[in-house]
Amino acid sequence: MKITIAAVGKLKERYLKEGISEYTKRLSRFADMELIEVEDEHAPDTLSPAQEAQVKQREAERLLKRVKEGSYIILLDLAGEQTTSEGFASKLESIMLTGNSHITFIIGGSLGLDHSLVSAASCRICLSKMTFPHQLARLILLEQTYRAFKIMKNETYHK
Repeated sequence: MKITIAAVGKLKERYLKEGISEYTKRLSRFADMELIEVEDEHAPDTLSPAQEAQVKQREAERLLKRVKEGSYIILLDLAGEQTTSEGFASKLESIMLTGNSHITFIIGGSLGLDHSLVSAASCRICLSKMTFPHQLARLILLEQTYRAFKIMKNETYHK
């Protein structure tokens, strides 16, 4: 199994890098992990709607260029399906059982998602209705993916 996380922007915070490193290491016993960071667009606070759309489109193009052909794309999207950890594990397991050996999670930039990402996605999930910085979403996604594999393997985990 191969899991790729493609995200907009570079991580700068040491605590996030350390957490991501820890969960990437933990996940390595279940899947081959790849983290891809694409450059974010400079976006001043005073963008017009057209400029904002342009920023989202450029970031989406960068992300989609990095997705391997045949990969099952899961888009992190506030409008996506919310689920429990057990539901997420079940979703991943069903994706794998249908013969998909590569899952790519996409995390957009701070301005949101371009329609091209929504169109390319095989499914969309929402980590929470709460707002998180997209850098923190990477760590949460990794932790939940690790938890999902533990659930699938019937290994002990704490709710």
